Amino acid sequence: MFPEYDVIVVGAGHAGCEAAAAAANLGSKVLLVTMNMQTIAQMSCNPAMGGIAKGQIVREIDAMGGYSGIVSDRSMIQFRMLNRSKGPAMWSPRSQNDRMLFAATWREMLENTPNVDFYQDMVRSLVIRNGKACGVVTGMGHEVKAKSVVITSGTFLNGVIHIGEKQFGGGRVAEKAATGITEQLVSLGFESDRLKTGTPPRIDGRSLDYSKMEEQKGDDEITGFSYLDVPRIQPAQQRSCFITYTNSQVHEILKTGFDRSPMYQGRIEGVGPRYCPSIEDKINRFADRDRHQLFVEPEGWNTVEIYVNGFSTSLPEEVQYEALRTVPGFEQVRIFRPGYAIEYDYFPPTQLQYSLETKLIGNLFFAGQINGTTGYEEAACQGLMAGINAHQKAKNLEPFILKRSDAYIGVLIDDLISKGTEEPYRMFTSRAEFRTLLRQDNADLRLTEKSHALGLAKEDRLAAVARKKEEVARVKKTLAEISIDPEDINSYFTGIQSASLTEKQKAGKILLRPSVDLPSMINHSAALQQALHGIPADSLEQAEIQVKYERYIEKEQEIVEKMSQLENMAIPATFDYDRVSALSNEAMQKFKKIRPSTLGQASRISGVNPSDVQILMVFMGR
Repeated sequence: MFPEYDVIVVGAGHAGCEAAAAAANLGSKVLLVTMNMQTIAQMSCNPAMGGIAKGQIVREIDAMGGYSGIVSDRSMIQFRMLNRSKGPAMWSPRSQNDRMLFAATWREMLENTPNVDFYQDMVRSLVIRNGKACGVVTGMGHEVKAKSVVITSGTFLNGVIHIGEKQFGGGRVAEKAATGITEQLVSLGFESDRLKTGTPPRIDGRSLDYSKMEEQKGDDEITGFSYLDVPRIQPAQQRSCFITYTNSQVHEILKTGFDRSPMYQGRIEGVGPRYCPSIEDKINRFADRDRHQLFVEPEGWNTVEIYVNGFSTSLPEEVQYEALRTVPGFEQVRIFRPGYAIEYDYFPPTQLQYSLETKLIGNLFFAGQINGTTGYEEAACQGLMAGINAHQKAKNLEPFILKRSDAYIGVLIDDLISKGTEEPYRMFTSRAEFRTLLRQDNADLRLTEKSHALGLAKEDRLAAVARKKEEVARVKKTLAEISIDPEDINSYFTGIQSASLTEKQKAGKILLRPSVDLPSMINHSAALQQALHGIPADSLEQAEIQVKYERYIEKEQEIVEKMSQLENMAIPATFDYDRVSALSNEAMQKFKKIRPSTLGQASRISGVNPSDVQILMVFMGR
């Protein structure tokens, strides 16, 4: 019934979809197995992509030739560039999306990707022979052979849903949990644990009074995520979101349900996401605050369904309802579906190699929430990398690895396998020590050539990067050569309260002023207008950033080069740490468990001191 595949991907969430697309576009014959063909790329939680640090990840996925950026752009109903008031290292794109259109677009793109087959069934076990994964067994009893297997199970592995005192099995509301895989892997020696996440109620937008809320419109300019010329909405077409707040009355009503809360009564064992707590957790942990912000987000173009961002909860339905009715604008609220918490199995990611292949079983890859992460973007980038490396392994090719200095994707994977996680891991800009280099605006310049050399990014992407590099070089050369007359620019300086010029000055030097921007300079200089005519806005922005932050970029690059000395010092997989008696007990224990591949990775393991790394370096030098 089934041919032998190069790669089988288990699960069709954000990680599974990217894994299937990447492996197929590299030339592997792929089977995507999902329990429900109607929920491919389902946005299980909020209908949005990107945000702080997450937006950088989506742009990196796109620069590599993944699909998430294209799908997000084609299904967005609102776009915002967050943190514009800060430096460009902090700028983060975010889109509000049409939930149904997002999933439909993903499925359409996958169905139009050669080499991708689909099958609807649960995978109950893996076929393991000689320490390697070589296929799967489905719930219907079909054995399907493959050279590599990628598991992207999301919240479905032994998932349990909690609403107040009610609990029932499920991977998502109204969808059954997946069983069998955890038990098999544990029997093979894998370590597993439980995590928890949650989601807020979905409500009827027709029952809300928006006049009592703050309107949050989209940006006047929509840059989107993809570096390709993808059709996007016009700024005037965007749907607004709204902001309202809880109050002390809301908090008091919520507290009446604490005695029936699965979180406070100990029925939930898994640890929840620190940075996206439930509303009951917020009012308990931040008891001094009399209100919390709620974002009222539309679910799409042609639906009245609303997502209440900030009100994640697993309290009884009646408590959720009564509390919501006291939120300004929600007095007549009607609930489509209550919020709930879900507990699921994950496998601590220190059991993985950099390629996301498991250390215990060859040809078996994990991606997404099975590795302890939370968020669509974190899952998608792991899926991309697992799909690439599953293809590489199936074709007997070298693994493809991104370093911390290459991408946020590299930071995320290094954090997971070096430090592990005991709570749902979420990406932040603060996790990246080289964030001045890893900006959202230059993901194409950083990654597209690497991906093209691999065979994933296509010629049109490489050609676009080449054009952009030429345009940026032309802009920088122009700024270094053209001088601006005081009479041309001083009126602009007056408007921004900057000191006037008394003599001609090079455009590049003027651009270094904190409040000066390149588009405004061009508007005030006929010479710049003529020299830079036809240069696209993204190339102008890239050149401006490179000129303004040149010193910072150079300094960070120097640090990267110094750190690369440790990254290039490989530790043999069979290294005997017992021979290094001077190591601390904790370092010895962590090194034996994680088995770092380089001194650089060893230095980032939690509990390892610089002195331990120095001792190891000296010993290896001997």
